[in-house]
Amino acid sequence: MLSIAMIGYAGFAALCLAMEKHFNELLKRKATANQSRGLRVVGWGLLMLSLVLAVQHRGWALGLVEWLAVLMAGVTLWVFLLPYRPRLLLALAAVSVVLGPVLAVLAN
Repeated sequence: MLSIAMIGYAGFAALCLAMEKHFNELLKRKATANQSRGLRVVGWGLLMLSLVLAVQHRGWALGLVEWLAVLMAGVTLWVFLLPYRPRLLLALAAVSVVLGPVLAVLAN
């Protein structure tokens, strides 16, 4: 379940960075149209990957519920830390992109 949470968190981080305001605030530069579009595609792709992994792991009934629960936890973390520790959130997202798939492979 940790791998699903990490991949989902990275997906939400990409979607957050796809927004011009957050991209400027966190990376101190302006995003190009291609970067924003790419971040949106990557973000939704990571969220769909985490959903597929959750359903594969626990089935539709429990997998969907657990997927929503870990996504809400990740988004809550993002919302409350964004004003205070934005760089920490980026570091956590980078770690999640690397460790999430590794944990998913090791779990199978």
